[in-house]
Amino acid sequence: MYRICSVLFLMLISVFTFASGRSSKVHFYKANHTDFQYVGRIDFSNPLQPKFWMPGVYIRARFKGDHCRIILRDELLNGTPHNYVEIVIDHQQPFRVHIAEKNDTIDISNRLHHQGTHTILICKDTESGLGYLAFLGLECDKLIPPAKLPERKIEFIGNSITCGFGNDASTPCSVGKWYDHENGYAGYGPITARALHAQWHVSAVSGIGMIHSCCQMPIVMPPVFDKMDMRDDSVSWDFKSYIPDVVTICLGQNDGIQDSVSFCGAYVKFIQTIRSHYPEAKIICLNSPMADKKLNPVLKNYITGVVSCLHHAGDKNVYAFFFDKRFVQGCYGHPSGEEDRQLATELTGYIRSITGW
Repeated sequence: MYRICSVLFLMLISVFTFASGRSSKVHFYKANHTDFQYVGRIDFSNPLQPKFWMPGVYIRARFKGDHCRIILRDELLNGTPHNYVEIVIDHQQPFRVHIAEKNDTIDISNRLHHQGTHTILICKDTESGLGYLAFLGLECDKLIPPAKLPERKIEFIGNSITCGFGNDASTPCSVGKWYDHENGYAGYGPITARALHAQWHVSAVSGIGMIHSCCQMPIVMPPVFDKMDMRDDSVSWDFKSYIPDVVTICLGQNDGIQDSVSFCGAYVKFIQTIRSHYPEAKIICLNSPMADKKLNPVLKNYITGVVSCLHHAGDKNVYAFFFDKRFVQGCYGHPSGEEDRQLATELTGYIRSITGW
């Protein structure tokens, strides 16, 4: 009996020692640690809780060990959790996580299959109208310096199509709310950027237009382009923080057919504003992938005129690119995930042709 008790006691000590040793390796790294990489329009006024509204904002990190927990805070706009993030571990298949409460901890330890070095990317899938997320930090064995970010940079300006609205059918389109089907990481913009080994910014709001927005929205793109939260026309963005090599503009779907002078005049002025911030960028004007047989030829004609006007004014670094068909097979008549990949393939080829990438 004494021997049995002694063996049990030693086993308990071993388990306790292992558990203690395991937990002693785990550290909490605050959001202001220099080994975190942030890409997107982010409010660092509180460096321990950097906030971001836009879809496609992402954070990268690299760590050692088989334990990792991500700590995020949701604004809980209107008291309800709406936001989703996409998580990519070791460049494997991304997975989607719904932020379920105001302070949420996402444990990904069971997805780490070895104790070696891991990379992680955390991307906001949902857009600014659903409130901000704040990154509080990472709990892991050891945070280590990440690989350098790509030098190439792209900014994608647009509306719901650019947000990735309706492209995620992992939940059937008939189930849930609209934000359950929005995946910014899987939008045509970020896919294009990854194919070109570039960083990305997504500067987009569902429903927004150049001179007219849908759904009685009180904003249009040009006046809110300098904001971190475009939907709320709030905190100003410092354009010096990110100067892209390429900018794409995909607007006009929500405008519909407008007076040509008003629409084209606003478009030219908007490009001139962009040019004032990004003197060397290649600016590509896109038609709407959702435009029907009435709207599409009008948009193409307007965009062709805008580009021609700017060329005559001396800006030869503005381009027009038109998608070859209509893409509306996703939820709510928007591009599906597969169609976003098709859009990205077309756009990637065009960007390569004008940049040599």
